[in-house]
Amino acid sequence: MIDVKVKDVDLQRAAEEGMDEFIDVFKEAILKAVGGELNAETMPQLNADQVTLLGYVSLRDEVMNGGFIQLIHNGLGAFVYKNPFDKALRNWGLHDLYKLVNKSHRLYNLYHEEIEKDCTQEEFDALYEKYSEFDDFDDAFVEGEEGFTSQVAHYVDEHIENFATIVNE
Repeated sequence: MIDVKVKDVDLQRAAEEGMDEFIDVFKEAILKAVGGELNAETMPQLNADQVTLLGYVSLRDEVMNGGFIQLIHNGLGAFVYKNPFDKALRNWGLHDLYKLVNKSHRLYNLYHEEIEKDCTQEEFDALYEKYSEFDDFDDAFVEGEEGFTSQVAHYVDEHIENFATIVNE
């Protein structure tokens, strides 16, 4: 396992700024430790909690920006749906998010091949109408995002040693 380091001063500042910033300190430190990108080569260098945190941030950012269709189109569907990511969320206590990911898995299985295809912006935009079944999942995520992020921040805070070594520099 790679040693991820977070400066105590950065952690304190982020904690004062809010839960998004708190999570971001760990995300940035983890990505820096693996050369800036989570992929098949770098993933084995991280522990399950570190990978799950990066997965949550990616899920949150994609769904808040463009919904589950964007998440799938941008190639993150396999990470979310073909790995034990949902079970990790459940183990972290994010039961509602676990259910959301688990229930939307059926739609991923049905439509991911077409959604993942290269397409023009116009064709991409049409996917939202064609696969409007994702709308309820998008809405549920947006409505629950603040609570999900709060739960993630709380989990990280309670298990800091699983995410990084805090250093005084």
